This record gives sequence, structure tokens and C-alpha cells, in this order.
Amino acid sequence: MNKNNVVEIGNLGGPTIVFAHGFGTDQSAWDGVKQAFLSEYRLILFDNVGSGNSDPQAYSPNKYNNLSPYAEDLIAICETYKVRNAILIAHSVSGMIGILATLKRPNLFSKLVLIGASPRYLNDFNYQGGFDQEELNLIFETMSNNYFAWVSGFSVAAMANPENPELAENFASTLKAIRPDIAQSVARVIFQSDYRRELRKLDKPTLIIQAQEDIAVPLRVAEYMNDNIPNSKLKVVNAFGHFPHMSAPEEIIKEIKLFI
Repeated sequence: MNKNNVVEIGNLGGPTIVFAHGFGTDQSAWDGVKQAFLSEYRLILFDNVGSGNSDPQAYSPNKYNNLSPYAEDLIAICETYKVRNAILIAHSVSGMIGILATLKRPNLFSKLVLIGASPRYLNDFNYQGGFDQEELNLIFETMSNNYFAWVSGFSVAAMANPENPELAENFASTLKAIRPDIAQSVARVIFQSDYRRELRKLDKPTLIIQAQEDIAVPLRVAEYMNDNIPNSKLKVVNAFGHFPHMSAPEEIIKEIKLFI
């Protein structure tokens, strides 16, 4: 599927794992994790529309103005590759995309692993998502005024691994590869979204993986998800930043293997 630059690798006769990346990255974000599953599982990786090597003509801000079209893309990928009862490993916004896809097509995934996921980033009454509206407005304004300067600062803060600067540099490179107008549009959709009401509808075994510190998704959000997804467990791993699958892949591999 050229639209999403889908890649199928590993043991094509084995059970299936679908990897779904988060905002600002592409399927290469899973390079440190996927190696541990190549011999036993069929792996399906892809790039969300607007990122990586997805079809640049496929993105429309009018169509992708919420997460449902991304969920439809995920469903289409699964149907094309005859995915049934697979394991979904999803980072950040793809966690909610995966939940939406699962609720629409319950036979696609038997288990979900959600890394640094959030149903709502904006603070609300009796809910701490991590950001006030004024903070989000400042992010959007900074992205609009000087996107590449914003990338430089955000990549370092979000990765939160100053002793390994190459990690932030890698993240910055995938962010810079996204057209600035698309990045701004997608960021608004993500940061202004609210999918809290969907959590209780999910009935699949779900592992929520959370880093010890995450500028985008505080621990209280992971705890909220754990409280509201009926068949879930929360694991706080020995990692820092919003990308533990990139900064501490061995921790993520260990928890995924214990879960599946």
C-alpha cells in the first residue's frame, strides 16, 4: 500500500504484530524494538498519512481533522494484509487511533500495547492532561512562526535523554521531514482531541507503558487510562522522555514479551 508505505517483514507464517508510530516520527521509530520479534512474528509497519514515506498527496487537512480517518487507514491496512487477532503496539497518538480501530473492528486485534498514549492532552475539570489551552496556543504559534526552531527545542525536550543527543537529532530529522503546514495541522488535531469516552468501551487486554518522566504525557494520564480501560495494566518503565521505545528499547521489549 503506497498510501501508508506499508512494510511486511519477519516470520510471515507466524502471528502478527502491527507497529503504529506517533506524531513526528515514522516506522523507523521501531528499529530498536522490532528486531526482537522478527524470527517469531509477522511484523507490519507503516507511516501515518502526512509522515515518513506515506503518499504526500493523500493528506488533506479537511479529511484528517480528527483521528477517525487515521483509524480507517489502519483498518484498511489490516484488511489488505488479512490481519486478524493481531497484537497492536502503538505509540502516542496511535494509541487512540488503535483504540478507535479496535472499537470499529473488534476482530483485528487481540491485545494492545499503548506506549505514551493519551486520550486528552488538555487539562479539564477533574482531569490533568498536562497542558492548559494557553500553553497549547503558544506551541501552535511557535510552530507557525518558526517551525524549524520549534523542532530543535521540542525534539530535545520530548526525547529527554541529554546524554544521548543523537536520539533527539533523529527525532528532529523526522519532524523536519514533515511539511510544516501538515505538522501544524496534525498537532492541532492531536492536542485538541478528547477520546476519554472511548476508553471504557475497550474490552481487549491492554498494556499501558509509561516512562518515568514525559513532557507530553504525565504519569497521571497513564493512571487515568489504566483506571478507565477495564482489562488493562500499567507498567512504568525505567526510561525517560516521550519515546522510551527509542531511548530504552530493551525495557520496552521486555515488557511486551511478558505481556504477549
